[in-house]
Amino acid sequence: MPVLVLAGPTGAGKTDWAIRLAESAPVEIVSVDSALVYRGLDIGTAKPARELRERVPHHLIDICEPTESYSAGRF
Repeated sequence: MPVLVLAGPTGAGKTDWAIRLAESAPVEIVSVDSALVYRGLDIGTAKPARELRERVPHHLIDICEPTESYSAGRF
């Protein structure tokens, strides 16, 4: 199974592109954005809306509290 990697700055349209792909292929989105791992940090992070994340599987979003440390090692 091929693995596609979309890279770019926040707000560049990566999620929109991935969602369009998900409408025609069985894909899941794995976020590697360091801000998206934290619950409650929705403003200023371009975090996809909850209803969108329910429609297309997303991973590594809202997995820890802002008071927790997150690192590449934990990733």
